[in-house]
Parts: sequence; structure tokens; C-alpha cells
Amino acid sequence: MTERQRPIGIFDSGIGGLTVLKEIFDRLPAENTIYLGDTARVPYGIRSPETVTRYSFENTRFLSSKDVKILVIACNTASSVSLDAVRRSFPVPVVGVIEPGAKAAAAATKRKKIGVIGTEATVRSSSYSRAIQAIDPAIEVFGIPCPLFVPLVEEGWTDGQITEMVAERYLADMRQKDIDTLVLGCTHYPLLKHVLSKVMGDGVTLIDSAIETAHAISTILAAQGLTNIPGQLVRHEFYVTDSPQKFLSVGERFLGRAIENIEKIQLEMEV
Repeated sequence: MTERQRPIGIFDSGIGGLTVLKEIFDRLPAENTIYLGDTARVPYGIRSPETVTRYSFENTRFLSSKDVKILVIACNTASSVSLDAVRRSFPVPVVGVIEPGAKAAAAATKRKKIGVIGTEATVRSSSYSRAIQAIDPAIEVFGIPCPLFVPLVEEGWTDGQITEMVAERYLADMRQKDIDTLVLGCTHYPLLKHVLSKVMGDGVTLIDSAIETAHAISTILAAQGLTNIPGQLVRHEFYVTDSPQKFLSVGERFLGRAIENIEKIQLEMEV
């Protein structure tokens, strides 16, 4: 296997990171990929930063053993608390979902008022606020946790009255802030774009970190001469840490394609 043919490694606490993988498929169709969903320990959003960092290192060691050429932390919670530590400890480029989304949001806002929705851990970490204000300190950032969005998406309730009512309740305060840009700070949330756009109105731009992360990966691979050459057989591997059944049923809906080459694994725990 040549340097260019080495796979892109992606990990998430479960299924949500498949929205990032889908954008990688669309933007970089010639790339081999390995996706790890830590389904036995989902969700990460309720864990302590120390625990999430430990999980991130265990996931990264597994993907490193597969000789990945770039690592994608496709989880907002893990990106917010463990990205720097993982970057310092592993030799390949490491991309999170916070920085790409923050850059796109800072570029999009006109009124310098940005909203961020995500898990409790992501919002509490203020990672998006720090990343956005590092670009432009004049931007105001407002964060609201929306924990019910994840189970709604995983149940397939991405539209309809119940989902719209939940979104209305969560975002009522956000609409009073006069924001013009809303960051979808959880990888599940892109599947709710229709409802979120309806609730927030036409004057608010939605920032999909999955799209922005795929763009960042493409840029890094091109700059380092690691983009795979089209026309070769492409392989996509999937690994989970719990039963594959739910991952398959929900994941195929996320990706819009069949999931093959899936295997349950036991991660090597950090000592």
C-alpha cells in the first residue's frame, strides 16, 4: 500500500460521526476509510473530560494500528476536550470538528452574533466560543445544549411535529439573541437541518461542521501530497465496540448506503 492509499481514520462515540464520513465519501470518493464507533460507551457528552480523553486515546491507538494517514475526531465532545492532547501524542495529522465549523461560522456572520447548539459537554467546554473569538474577538457566541436531538435522530424522527416542538422549545432563547449564524455543534444535527432552518427562519445561516471538516481533510491531504489517486478499488471498513445491529440500521440511514465490512472489536484499554 502506498502512502496515498493509506486510509483515513475516523472515530466517534457512536453513530453521529457518520455524517462526517458521508461528506468524506462525497468530497473524496477515491479515499479508503476506517470508521470506529465506540458504541459500547456512547454517549461521550455526559462523561468527564478526563474520561473522554482516555477514550479518545484508546480509539486513536486502534486506528493508528491500521496505519491511517490522517485521523478525524468526528465527535464534537471529544474534539472539544481531547484534540490537543491527541495531536501532541500521535504523528499523523489530526482533524477535529470544532475548528472547521468555527472558521466557517466566523466567515458567515454579518452581525457578529453566532449561536452554537450541541451536547452538554460541548457547550460547557466553550470550545466553539474560544475558536470563534480567536478569529474575531468582537463576535458574540451563545451556546445552548440540546440533548434530546440525538435520540430523536437515532429514532429516525428527523421531521414532524414532535421534533419541531422540541426544536422550538430549545431555540426560543436563541431566537431572541438576534443571531444570524447557527453552528450545528453535534454530528447528529445535520439530519435536523430542515426543522432547524424552519424554526430559526431564513435569516439564519446553518453551519454544518461535517461539511467543513471534510473540506479541511481535503485541504490537508492535498497539501501533503496524500490524496489518493482515483480509479483504484476503494475499501470502507467499520468497527464498533458493541453489537453491530443498531449501528447498521441507523447508520445506513445516515449514510444513504449499505454498510459492509463491519466488525465488533474490544479496544485495548489505557493503563
